Amino acid sequence: MAELVAPEDLPKFVPGRIIAQSDGLNWNGVGLRSYAYHGQDVEVPAMRDFMLVRYRSGVTPMERRFAGNWTRTTCGPGVVSLLTRSQISHWHWTEDVEVTHVYLQPGLVSRIAEDVTGRRIEDIALADILRAEDPVLNACIDAIHLETTGGSVGTTLYVDAVAQQLVIHLLRRYANVVVREERPRGEFSLAERRCLQAFIAENLSRTLTLDDMARTMKMSPRTFARYFHRTFGVAPYAYVQGVRLAQARDLLKGAESLKEIAHRCGFSDQAHMTRQFGRAFGCTPAALRPGSRTDPPTSSAVPRTSGGPVAGALPRL
Repeated sequence: MAELVAPEDLPKFVPGRIIAQSDGLNWNGVGLRSYAYHGQDVEVPAMRDFMLVRYRSGVTPMERRFAGNWTRTTCGPGVVSLLTRSQISHWHWTEDVEVTHVYLQPGLVSRIAEDVTGRRIEDIALADILRAEDPVLNACIDAIHLETTGGSVGTTLYVDAVAQQLVIHLLRRYANVVVREERPRGEFSLAERRCLQAFIAENLSRTLTLDDMARTMKMSPRTFARYFHRTFGVAPYAYVQGVRLAQARDLLKGAESLKEIAHRCGFSDQAHMTRQFGRAFGCTPAALRPGSRTDPPTSSAVPRTSGGPVAGALPRL
C-alpha cells in the first residue's frame, strides 16, 4: 500500500495559495489550512487524516470520483465536502474558490468514537459526501479557523472542545463505524470461531495437526488447545474427528464409494473410517446407506468420541 499523505504535503498534488494555517500551534489531532485555488483537475492521493472542505468564497461546478463513482454538484459558500482517510479521489472544478480544510487525525476520531460507543473501534469511514449544507459543520470549522489567528486564551483547549463536538456530529450523521468484536476471556470470538471452522472444513481431507490449527489463530499450540476446549467444550482432535464423522455420514446419502468418502473426510483409509463409525455409531458405514438391509442402532443419531458427543451435536453459530 502506498504511503499515506500528510496534510502539509497536499500542495504537491493540489497546488494553491495558503491563506491561513494551524501549523506550529500544536493542536491535538486537529489541523487546519485555508487555500485559494484556481480551477483544477487533480488526483488526491490517499490521505493520512480525515478531511473536511468548507467552501468560503466562489461558486464552481464540482466533480469528484471516489471509490470508482463520480459525483457532480455545485459548491459554494456554506457547502462542506467530506473525504475519508486512506482513499484516493479525483477532483475537477473550473472556477476560482477559497476553501478551508480541517484535518482530523484517525487517533483522535477513534478515541472519541470509543468514548461515545464504549466499544473498541475496528474502522471508521466517512460517507461519500461532496455537498453537505450543515450548519453544525460550518460553525465548527469556522470556530477552528478563527483560532489560527492566535492570541486568544485557552486556544488549544477550545479547539479540543470544538473538535470533539465536530467528530461526534460526524459519527452521528456521516460515518460508518465498525466496532471491534470483543473476544470472551479465554475463548475465541465469533469471528475467530467462524474462521477456524472454515479452515477445518476446507482442510478436512488432509491431516490436521494441532500446530496447523494453532497457526491459523496465531497462537501457541498449548494456548490454542486451552481456548479451543473452553470455546467448543471438547479437545481439538475430538472436534475434528466429529466433523469427519458428520461429513462422512452426510456423504453416505450419495453414490460415492466408501473409499472415496473416507479420502474426502480425511480418514487414513476405508478401514479407519469403518473403525471410527463402529465406535461412534455402533455400526458400519454401509449400515447407514439409504436402503441398507441392516438397521443401525437407534443410539447412532449422535456419534461420540472420547471427548463426548461431537458430530451431530457440533456447536452452532
